[in-house]
Amino acid sequence: MTNYQLYMKSGVPKSTIGNLVNCTYDSVKLRVIHEVCQGFGISITEFFNSPLFDEDNLDP
Repeated sequence: MTNYQLYMKSGVPKSTIGNLVNCTYDSVKLRVIHEVCQGFGISITEFFNSPLFDEDNLDP
C-alpha cells in the first residue's frame, strides 16, 4: 500500500503518514494509530499484538 492509498483509506494527512514512515516523530497519538489501523483494515489490538511491543523490546 502506498502512502497515498493509506491516506485515502485512513484519513490521516499525507504529511503525517510521511512522518510516520520516515520515523520523524518521537511519539504518536493513539488516535492516529487507530486511524492508520482502520486504513490497513486491522484492529488496534492486532497492531499492538506484535513482538515489537513485548516489554523486553521496549526502551525504558
